Amino acid sequence: MKIIKYLFFLLLLVILGGAVYVALIDGKYQVEESRVIDAPDELLFDTINEYKTWEKWGPWMDESDDLIMEYPENTSGVGASYSWKSETQGDGKMKTVKTFPFTSIDQEITFITPMGESKSDVYWKFEKLEGRKTKVTWGMKGEQSFMEKAFWATQDSTLSQMLRPMYQRGLEKLDAFTEEKMKVYAVNVDGITEHGGGFYMYSATASSIAVIPEKMAQMLPAVKSYMTENNLAQTGMPFTIYNEYNEEQGTAIFSTAIPTRDKVVTPKESTILCDFLPRQKAVKTTLKGDYIHLKEAWETGYKYIGENGLEANEQSPAFEVYRTDPEVEPNPANWITEIYIPVK
Repeated sequence: MKIIKYLFFLLLLVILGGAVYVALIDGKYQVEESRVIDAPDELLFDTINEYKTWEKWGPWMDESDDLIMEYPENTSGVGASYSWKSETQGDGKMKTVKTFPFTSIDQEITFITPMGESKSDVYWKFEKLEGRKTKVTWGMKGEQSFMEKAFWATQDSTLSQMLRPMYQRGLEKLDAFTEEKMKVYAVNVDGITEHGGGFYMYSATASSIAVIPEKMAQMLPAVKSYMTENNLAQTGMPFTIYNEYNEEQGTAIFSTAIPTRDKVVTPKESTILCDFLPRQKAVKTTLKGDYIHLKEAWETGYKYIGENGLEANEQSPAFEVYRTDPEVEPNPANWITEIYIPVK
Protein backbone atom coordinates (compact mmCIF):
# COMPACT_ATOMS: atom_id res chain seq x y z
CA MET A 1 0.00 0.00 0.00
CA LYS A 2 2.85 2.33 0.84
CA ILE A 3 4.32 1.77 -2.60
CA ILE A 4 0.98 2.55 -4.26
CA LYS A 5 0.65 5.74 -2.19
CA TYR A 6 4.21 6.66 -3.09
CA LEU A 7 3.58 6.09 -6.79
CA PHE A 8 0.33 8.05 -6.63
CA PHE A 9 2.13 10.89 -4.85
CA LEU A 10 4.91 10.79 -7.45
CA LEU A 11 2.33 10.89 -10.28
CA LEU A 12 0.64 13.83 -8.61
CA LEU A 13 3.97 15.66 -8.45
CA VAL A 14 4.57 14.97 -12.13
CA ILE A 15 1.10 16.26 -13.03
CA LEU A 16 1.53 19.36 -10.87
CA GLY A 17 5.01 19.94 -12.26
CA GLY A 18 3.73 19.57 -15.79
CA ALA A 19 0.89 21.98 -15.06
CA VAL A 20 3.31 24.52 -13.63
CA TYR A 21 5.58 24.07 -16.64
CA VAL A 22 2.71 24.61 -19.08
CA ALA A 23 1.41 27.55 -17.08
CA LEU A 24 4.82 29.25 -17.25
CA ILE A 25 5.04 28.90 -21.05
CA ASP A 26 4.50 32.24 -22.77
CA GLY A 27 1.28 31.66 -24.70
CA LYS A 28 1.62 34.78 -26.83
CA TYR A 29 2.43 34.16 -30.48
CA GLN A 30 2.76 36.09 -33.70
CA VAL A 31 3.54 34.95 -37.22
CA GLU A 32 3.69 37.06 -40.36
CA GLU A 33 4.93 36.76 -43.91
CA SER A 34 5.46 39.37 -46.65
CA ARG A 35 5.63 39.23 -50.43
CA VAL A 36 6.11 41.86 -53.13
CA ILE A 37 3.36 41.41 -55.73
CA ASP A 38 3.25 43.09 -59.13
CA ALA A 39 -0.27 44.46 -58.71
CA PRO A 40 -1.81 47.76 -57.52
CA ASP A 41 -2.45 48.11 -53.79
CA GLU A 42 -6.11 48.94 -54.54
CA LEU A 43 -6.62 45.66 -56.39
CA LEU A 44 -4.95 43.58 -53.66
CA PHE A 45 -6.91 45.38 -50.95
CA ASP A 46 -10.22 44.84 -52.77
CA THR A 47 -9.40 41.17 -53.37
CA ILE A 48 -8.62 40.40 -49.72
CA ASN A 49 -11.44 42.61 -48.45
CA GLU A 50 -13.93 40.37 -50.31
CA TYR A 51 -14.18 36.98 -48.56
CA LYS A 52 -15.66 35.24 -51.59
CA THR A 53 -12.25 35.47 -53.30
CA TRP A 54 -10.51 33.58 -50.48
CA GLU A 55 -11.49 30.16 -51.77
CA LYS A 56 -9.56 31.02 -54.96
CA TRP A 57 -6.20 31.53 -53.23
CA GLY A 58 -6.55 30.39 -49.59
CA PRO A 59 -3.72 27.93 -48.75
CA TRP A 60 -6.01 25.65 -46.73
CA MET A 61 -7.80 24.70 -49.94
CA ASP A 62 -4.78 22.54 -50.80
CA GLU A 63 -5.04 20.62 -47.53
CA SER A 64 -8.72 19.74 -47.30
CA ASP A 65 -11.13 18.03 -49.69
CA ASP A 66 -14.16 18.44 -47.45
CA LEU A 67 -14.01 22.18 -46.74
CA ILE A 68 -17.46 23.79 -46.91
CA MET A 69 -17.56 27.59 -47.07
CA GLU A 70 -20.61 29.49 -45.83
CA TYR A 71 -21.23 33.17 -46.60
CA PRO A 72 -23.69 35.63 -45.07
CA GLU A 73 -25.15 38.55 -47.04
CA ASN A 74 -22.23 40.85 -46.22
CA THR A 75 -18.86 39.50 -47.38
CA SER A 76 -16.88 42.72 -47.89
CA GLY A 77 -15.80 45.57 -45.59
CA VAL A 78 -16.23 46.15 -41.87
CA GLY A 79 -18.64 43.64 -40.34
CA ALA A 80 -18.21 41.18 -43.22
CA SER A 81 -17.66 37.53 -42.36
CA TYR A 82 -17.59 33.94 -43.53
CA SER A 83 -17.35 30.53 -41.87
CA TRP A 84 -16.15 27.06 -42.76
CA LYS A 85 -16.73 23.47 -41.78
CA SER A 86 -14.37 20.53 -42.23
CA GLU A 87 -14.05 17.19 -40.51
CA THR A 88 -10.32 17.11 -41.24
CA GLN A 89 -9.41 20.77 -40.63
CA GLY A 90 -12.04 21.70 -38.06
CA ASP A 91 -14.61 24.50 -38.09
CA GLY A 92 -14.10 28.22 -37.81
CA LYS A 93 -15.14 31.71 -38.78
CA MET A 94 -13.60 35.04 -39.78
CA LYS A 95 -14.83 38.58 -39.32
CA THR A 96 -13.52 41.95 -40.53
CA VAL A 97 -13.29 44.46 -37.69
CA LYS A 98 -11.44 47.41 -39.24
CA THR A 99 -10.29 48.60 -42.68
CA PHE A 100 -8.15 51.48 -43.90
CA PRO A 101 -8.66 51.50 -47.70
CA PHE A 102 -5.59 50.37 -49.62
CA THR A 103 -3.45 50.41 -46.43
CA SER A 104 -4.57 47.77 -43.93
CA ILE A 105 -7.28 45.29 -42.90
CA ASP A 106 -7.85 43.93 -39.38
CA GLN A 107 -9.80 40.70 -38.88
CA GLU A 108 -10.71 38.29 -36.10
CA ILE A 109 -10.46 34.55 -36.67
CA THR A 110 -12.09 31.92 -34.48
CA PHE A 111 -11.10 28.26 -34.53
CA ILE A 112 -13.67 25.86 -33.13
CA THR A 113 -11.89 22.82 -31.67
CA PRO A 114 -12.60 20.04 -29.14
CA MET A 115 -10.76 22.25 -26.65
CA GLY A 116 -13.24 25.08 -27.26
CA GLU A 117 -13.12 28.30 -29.27
CA SER A 118 -9.78 29.96 -29.90
CA LYS A 119 -9.67 33.57 -31.16
CA SER A 120 -6.77 35.38 -32.80
CA ASP A 121 -6.17 38.68 -34.56
CA VAL A 122 -5.39 38.59 -38.28
CA TYR A 123 -3.91 41.63 -40.01
CA TRP A 124 -2.98 42.73 -43.52
CA LYS A 125 -0.71 45.59 -44.53
CA PHE A 126 -0.29 47.02 -48.04
CA GLU A 127 2.78 49.11 -48.90
CA LYS A 128 2.76 50.76 -52.30
CA LEU A 129 6.10 50.47 -54.08
CA GLU A 130 7.53 51.86 -57.31
CA GLY A 131 5.45 51.18 -60.40
CA ARG A 132 2.37 49.18 -59.55
CA LYS A 133 4.14 46.78 -57.16
CA THR A 134 2.84 46.30 -53.62
CA LYS A 135 4.42 44.74 -50.54
CA VAL A 136 1.72 42.63 -48.88
CA THR A 137 2.15 41.54 -45.26
CA TRP A 138 -0.15 38.88 -43.77
CA GLY A 139 0.04 38.14 -40.07
CA MET A 140 -1.75 36.61 -37.11
CA LYS A 141 -1.21 37.08 -33.39
CA GLY A 142 -2.92 35.94 -30.21
CA GLU A 143 -2.51 34.11 -26.92
CA GLN A 144 -2.96 30.40 -26.41
CA SER A 145 -5.10 28.93 -23.66
CA PHE A 146 -3.67 26.51 -21.09
CA MET A 147 -4.95 23.51 -23.05
CA GLU A 148 -3.53 24.85 -26.29
CA LYS A 149 -0.13 25.39 -24.69
CA ALA A 150 -0.27 21.86 -23.31
CA PHE A 151 -1.09 20.49 -26.76
CA TRP A 152 1.70 22.34 -28.55
CA ALA A 153 4.17 21.37 -25.82
CA THR A 154 3.78 17.77 -27.03
CA GLN A 155 4.37 18.63 -30.70
CA ASP A 156 7.61 18.72 -32.69
CA SER A 157 6.91 22.29 -33.86
CA THR A 158 5.30 25.43 -32.46
CA LEU A 159 2.06 26.97 -33.70
CA SER A 160 4.03 29.72 -35.43
CA GLN A 161 6.28 27.20 -37.18
CA MET A 162 3.22 25.30 -38.37
CA LEU A 163 1.48 28.44 -39.70
CA ARG A 164 4.45 30.06 -41.48
CA PRO A 165 4.58 27.74 -44.54
CA MET A 166 0.81 28.09 -44.93
CA TYR A 167 1.05 31.88 -44.98
CA GLN A 168 3.91 31.73 -47.48
CA ARG A 169 1.85 29.45 -49.71
CA GLY A 170 -1.18 31.73 -49.37
CA LEU A 171 0.77 34.80 -50.54
CA GLU A 172 2.17 32.81 -53.48
CA LYS A 173 -1.35 31.80 -54.51
CA LEU A 174 -2.61 35.37 -54.02
CA ASP A 175 0.17 36.56 -56.33
CA ALA A 176 -0.79 34.02 -59.00
CA PHE A 177 -4.50 34.76 -58.61
CA THR A 178 -4.14 38.53 -59.08
CA GLU A 179 -1.76 38.02 -62.00
CA GLU A 180 -4.32 35.88 -63.82
CA LYS A 181 -7.09 38.30 -62.85
CA MET A 182 -5.23 41.18 -64.52
CA LYS A 183 -4.44 39.19 -67.66
CA VAL A 184 -8.06 38.82 -68.76
CA TYR A 185 -8.86 40.89 -71.85
CA ALA A 186 -11.14 41.01 -74.87
CA VAL A 187 -10.97 42.76 -78.25
CA ASN A 188 -14.16 43.48 -80.18
CA VAL A 189 -14.69 45.32 -83.46
CA ASP A 190 -17.91 47.30 -83.10
CA GLY A 191 -17.99 48.18 -86.80
CA ILE A 192 -18.55 51.52 -88.52
CA THR A 193 -19.75 54.34 -86.31
CA GLU A 194 -19.93 58.12 -86.51
CA HIS A 195 -17.78 59.93 -84.00
CA GLY A 196 -19.20 63.27 -82.94
CA GLY A 197 -15.89 65.14 -82.77
CA GLY A 198 -15.60 68.51 -81.03
CA PHE A 199 -13.05 70.88 -79.52
CA TYR A 200 -10.22 69.55 -77.38
CA MET A 201 -7.20 70.78 -75.43
CA TYR A 202 -3.98 68.96 -76.18
CA SER A 203 -0.24 68.65 -75.83
CA ALA A 204 1.77 67.23 -78.76
CA THR A 205 5.20 65.62 -79.06
CA ALA A 206 7.34 63.32 -81.18
CA SER A 207 9.00 60.29 -79.65
CA SER A 208 9.94 56.69 -80.16
CA ILE A 209 6.98 54.31 -80.00
CA ALA A 210 8.54 52.48 -77.05
CA VAL A 211 8.27 55.51 -74.72
CA ILE A 212 4.76 56.66 -75.69
CA PRO A 213 3.16 55.43 -72.41
CA GLU A 214 5.84 57.23 -70.40
CA LYS A 215 5.36 60.45 -72.40
CA MET A 216 1.58 60.27 -72.07
CA ALA A 217 1.91 59.92 -68.30
CA GLN A 218 3.69 63.28 -68.29
CA MET A 219 1.57 65.09 -70.85
CA LEU A 220 -1.96 64.27 -69.70
CA PRO A 221 -1.57 65.79 -66.19
CA ALA A 222 -0.25 68.96 -67.81
CA VAL A 223 -3.36 69.25 -69.98
CA LYS A 224 -5.62 68.54 -67.00
CA SER A 225 -3.81 71.13 -64.90
CA TYR A 226 -4.13 73.79 -67.63
CA MET A 227 -7.86 73.18 -67.95
CA THR A 228 -8.36 73.34 -64.17
CA GLU A 229 -6.36 76.56 -63.83
CA ASN A 230 -8.37 78.19 -66.63
CA ASN A 231 -11.79 76.83 -65.61
CA LEU A 232 -12.24 74.91 -68.86
CA ALA A 233 -14.96 72.26 -68.78
CA GLN A 234 -14.00 68.67 -69.56
CA THR A 235 -16.74 67.24 -71.78
CA GLY A 236 -15.40 63.73 -72.35
CA MET A 237 -12.73 61.19 -71.53
CA PRO A 238 -9.04 61.70 -72.42
CA PHE A 239 -7.79 60.44 -75.77
CA THR A 240 -4.63 60.21 -77.87
CA ILE A 241 -4.44 61.24 -81.54
CA TYR A 242 -1.74 59.56 -83.60
CA ASN A 243 -0.81 62.24 -86.15
CA GLU A 244 2.00 60.10 -87.54
CA TYR A 245 2.92 56.51 -86.69
CA ASN A 246 5.92 54.89 -88.38
CA GLU A 247 6.31 51.35 -87.13
CA GLU A 248 9.34 50.64 -89.36
CA GLN A 249 11.29 53.54 -87.88
CA GLY A 250 9.73 53.08 -84.46
CA THR A 251 8.67 56.73 -84.17
CA ALA A 252 5.41 58.61 -83.72
CA ILE A 253 3.99 62.11 -83.53
CA PHE A 254 1.00 62.16 -81.23
CA SER A 255 -1.21 64.43 -79.12
CA THR A 256 -2.63 63.71 -75.69
CA ALA A 257 -6.00 65.44 -75.45
CA ILE A 258 -9.08 66.16 -73.34
CA PRO A 259 -12.41 67.26 -74.91
CA THR A 260 -13.73 70.69 -74.02
CA ARG A 261 -16.91 72.57 -74.86
CA ASP A 262 -15.74 75.65 -76.76
CA LYS A 263 -12.85 76.87 -78.86
CA VAL A 264 -10.05 78.21 -76.65
CA VAL A 265 -7.43 80.72 -77.76
CA THR A 266 -4.28 79.97 -75.78
CA PRO A 267 -1.28 82.32 -75.25
CA LYS A 268 1.45 82.23 -77.91
CA GLU A 269 3.98 80.66 -75.54
CA SER A 270 1.60 77.96 -74.27
CA THR A 271 2.48 74.31 -74.84
CA ILE A 272 -1.18 73.43 -74.31
CA LEU A 273 -3.22 74.17 -77.43
CA CYS A 274 -6.79 73.85 -78.70
CA ASP A 275 -8.00 72.10 -81.84
CA PHE A 276 -11.14 70.62 -83.37
CA LEU A 277 -11.94 67.01 -84.23
CA PRO A 278 -14.48 66.81 -87.07
CA ARG A 279 -17.54 64.59 -87.06
CA GLN A 280 -16.50 61.55 -89.08
CA LYS A 281 -17.13 57.91 -89.88
CA ALA A 282 -14.71 55.48 -88.29
CA VAL A 283 -14.26 51.80 -87.55
CA LYS A 284 -14.53 51.44 -83.80
CA THR A 285 -12.68 48.70 -81.90
CA THR A 286 -13.05 48.21 -78.16
CA LEU A 287 -10.39 46.74 -75.90
CA LYS A 288 -11.39 45.64 -72.43
CA GLY A 289 -8.15 44.94 -70.64
CA ASP A 290 -4.62 46.13 -69.99
CA TYR A 291 -3.05 48.66 -72.37
CA ILE A 292 -0.38 46.07 -73.24
CA HIS A 293 -3.01 44.56 -75.57
CA LEU A 294 -3.51 47.78 -77.55
CA LYS A 295 -1.24 46.64 -80.38
CA GLU A 296 -3.45 43.60 -80.94
CA ALA A 297 -6.58 45.76 -80.79
CA TRP A 298 -5.21 48.16 -83.43
CA GLU A 299 -4.22 45.27 -85.68
CA THR A 300 -7.70 43.78 -85.30
CA GLY A 301 -9.29 47.07 -86.35
CA TYR A 302 -7.15 47.42 -89.47
CA LYS A 303 -7.73 43.76 -90.32
CA TYR A 304 -11.48 44.40 -90.20
CA ILE A 305 -11.08 47.33 -92.60
CA GLY A 306 -9.16 45.16 -95.08
CA GLU A 307 -11.55 42.22 -94.88
CA ASN A 308 -14.64 44.38 -95.40
CA GLY A 309 -13.52 46.36 -98.43
CA LEU A 310 -13.12 49.60 -96.48
CA GLU A 311 -10.38 52.21 -96.88
CA ALA A 312 -8.77 54.11 -94.05
CA ASN A 313 -8.88 57.91 -94.39
CA GLU A 314 -5.18 58.81 -94.30
CA GLN A 315 -6.04 62.53 -94.13
CA SER A 316 -7.68 62.08 -90.73
CA PRO A 317 -5.56 60.63 -87.91
CA ALA A 318 -6.74 57.66 -85.88
CA PHE A 319 -7.19 58.00 -82.13
CA GLU A 320 -7.95 56.03 -78.97
CA VAL A 321 -10.29 57.09 -76.15
CA TYR A 322 -9.74 55.95 -72.54
CA ARG A 323 -13.17 55.25 -71.07
CA THR A 324 -11.77 54.03 -67.75
CA ASP A 325 -9.55 55.97 -65.35
CA PRO A 326 -6.84 53.64 -63.94
CA GLU A 327 -6.80 55.81 -60.83
CA VAL A 328 -10.40 54.77 -60.16
CA GLU A 329 -10.34 51.18 -61.48
CA PRO A 330 -7.26 49.31 -60.19
CA ASN A 331 -7.80 46.10 -62.16
CA PRO A 332 -6.38 46.45 -65.72
CA ALA A 333 -8.76 43.71 -66.87
CA ASN A 334 -11.61 46.24 -66.47
CA TRP A 335 -9.99 49.10 -68.39
CA ILE A 336 -11.93 50.06 -71.52
CA THR A 337 -10.22 51.71 -74.50
CA GLU A 338 -12.01 52.65 -77.73
CA ILE A 339 -10.00 52.83 -80.95
CA TYR A 340 -11.33 54.93 -83.86
CA ILE A 341 -9.85 54.52 -87.35
CA PRO A 342 -11.44 57.06 -89.75
CA VAL A 343 -12.59 55.57 -93.05
CA LYS A 344 -13.55 57.12 -96.41
